[in-house]
Amino acid sequence: MLDNDTVATAGGSSKTTFYLAPGVMKAKASVADDQELAEIVVVGGRQSAVKNMMMGAEKFKPQILKNIPSALGESDIMKIVLTMPGVTTVGEASSGYNVRGGATDQNLILFNGGTVYNPSHLFGLFTSFNSDAVEDVELFKSSIPVEYGGRISSVLRVNSKEANMQKLTGSASIGALTSKANLEIPIVKDHVSLLLNGRTTYSDWMLKKLPEKSGYKNGTANFYDFGGALTWRINSMHRLKVFGYWSNDKFAFSTKDNYGYQNRNISAEWRSILNEKVTATLSAGLNHYDYFNEDNNTPTMAARLSFGIDELWGKLHFRHRLTDNQSLSYGLSVQQYDVQAGKYEPVGERSRITTDQLEREKALESAAYIDYERSLTEKLSVSAGLRYSMFNALGPRDVNIYDEGDLPSEGTLLETRHETGIIKTYHAPELRLSTRYALQENLSLKAGFNTMHQYIHKVSNTLIMSPTDIWKLSDLNIKPQSGWQAAAGIYHETADKKYEFSAEVYYKHISDYLNYRNSAVLLMNHHLETDVISTKGKAYGIELQAKKPTGKMNGWVSYTFSRSLLRQDDKRVETPLNDGDWYPAEYDRPHEVKAVINYKFTERYSLSSNFNYATGRPTTLPAGQYYDSSNRKYMPYYTDRNTYRIPDYMRLDLAFNIEPTHKLTSFLHTSFSMGLYNALARKNAYSIYYVTEGGRVKGYKLSVFGTAIPYISLNIRFN
Repeated sequence: MLDNDTVATAGGSSKTTFYLAPGVMKAKASVADDQELAEIVVVGGRQSAVKNMMMGAEKFKPQILKNIPSALGESDIMKIVLTMPGVTTVGEASSGYNVRGGATDQNLILFNGGTVYNPSHLFGLFTSFNSDAVEDVELFKSSIPVEYGGRISSVLRVNSKEANMQKLTGSASIGALTSKANLEIPIVKDHVSLLLNGRTTYSDWMLKKLPEKSGYKNGTANFYDFGGALTWRINSMHRLKVFGYWSNDKFAFSTKDNYGYQNRNISAEWRSILNEKVTATLSAGLNHYDYFNEDNNTPTMAARLSFGIDELWGKLHFRHRLTDNQSLSYGLSVQQYDVQAGKYEPVGERSRITTDQLEREKALESAAYIDYERSLTEKLSVSAGLRYSMFNALGPRDVNIYDEGDLPSEGTLLETRHETGIIKTYHAPELRLSTRYALQENLSLKAGFNTMHQYIHKVSNTLIMSPTDIWKLSDLNIKPQSGWQAAAGIYHETADKKYEFSAEVYYKHISDYLNYRNSAVLLMNHHLETDVISTKGKAYGIELQAKKPTGKMNGWVSYTFSRSLLRQDDKRVETPLNDGDWYPAEYDRPHEVKAVINYKFTERYSLSSNFNYATGRPTTLPAGQYYDSSNRKYMPYYTDRNTYRIPDYMRLDLAFNIEPTHKLTSFLHTSFSMGLYNALARKNAYSIYYVTEGGRVKGYKLSVFGTAIPYISLNIRFN
């Protein structure tokens, strides 16, 4: 049966949208086999932001990607995340993103429960996730569920879809740079299914189009990824899922250098309904990331730099419905880290490089958590959670062995053994509090507060997620990052449920953020703690958003005002940056406007647009120049950091889409999209760099896409 309070008709008589009451699984229609139907969209258990407890959360399904223009026509989950309010990036072709004033490494990215450390392909042009194989994506910006921890800004959860258990289906896509395929195989009808997907690129032709003077004309770039999901529905009470993912990237700017990195994730999830009130989920997996960089420009200095991280994890989670108006969630989680922090070795017989390797880093991170949610009245609901996390840094230690007893006073020292043990322990409680008050049926207020701790840090001198980033565990000298965030919001939905409006404000505080001294050595540094400066951060802002989820015209528009500031307060530093005052972080962008609008002319033809405007990010300008006697040339001299800004960013993308036919007898369904990325051909500055020419320091702007980029994409689906 339908929930009569939530039945809406959108787009006249051509398209009807029904919202099912919770528990309704499907709707049936009897039609002739060859009849062409208008599109009917059925959404189960839809609940707007007005009625749920979460705030600062965005959830979407990849199907909406088909109506959002993207660079070179590739549907990209990460790019749609960037259309959400409060999410920014330092520029185009950047794989990292910043959430409410946090750094890129302060975002936890989970794929089927496993951590992804580099979610990008091809310099950040594409994401590591194949959108055809993804069921849903959810971003938590403030009300972070108590079961998640380890990062202090946000959690992005990506889940693989479940293959069709009734019949063989699949899809394929051909674009300007990539092709991908997806296959859903029912092995045992209604019980076992297998999802397989793959993607590859043929992008070398793009580099061949670059001018000779660029230095990249002879470069190569390619990637591939494979994924799979096996689902076994044992019965109505028990289900097992096994996931696998492998991606590989290799690129070279010339014949003298070579770069590469790869992600590997494998995980399993067992879900059991223990009784009508308790559900248990047991999951475990292994995550791996590594990269290498080879430089062969000078044979005698040819070298290879490599890094790798392995993570073994497990989690047991329970969901307990106590009564109709209260529930309890609780569980345990554990992660083991094994980090190959860096290895530098010679390449070729002529190389004179001496092998250097940093000491391996190991640690154990564990947590126990509980969350209680209750509706106190028809209007007031509360949620209170506590997560207690513990981090044990492991390392070599000396253990003395005596002939009698364990103390020096009890016997003679026989030997000293070198073992691996706990060298430092960090532990702290983390609070998750939220409340909702319904002013009216379609109008509510929410407030929340949460604290977080982060025990792993990205070590990089770039603002983005780079293939050459390394990760550093907290240890005796490097403390974990910590932060807290307070947020509040108001949410409104029109009576016909066609429009949604929201406004959220937040304040975030960060401690022990890893910042670096000027001229710090970050790679192959055996004493990184000497180049680390203790830094505090604060961020605050307001996010306004309007949505129209259904109808011929649908989409969302948002405006965000935000600030992200840093301050060095390390007492070991005699002259801190900017004299110890607050200064803008590199990703501070006070004003940002975003709009994603789709318009359907008919059931098959639609026009999509994506607009983004943002204040230019901060930069540091040279205040003068000095003569470097060792290099015999003039060098720029810098004073205060981030006191100027690059030009504002503005981009408009357009796309025309042709949807597949709705004839039920068709075996193949094709869709077609052609678009224009950066339709205004604006030369948005990605960065500004300075060179000395003729004894003068000159600045130049670097643009990634300095003109309009047309694209064509063809998608095929069969069933």
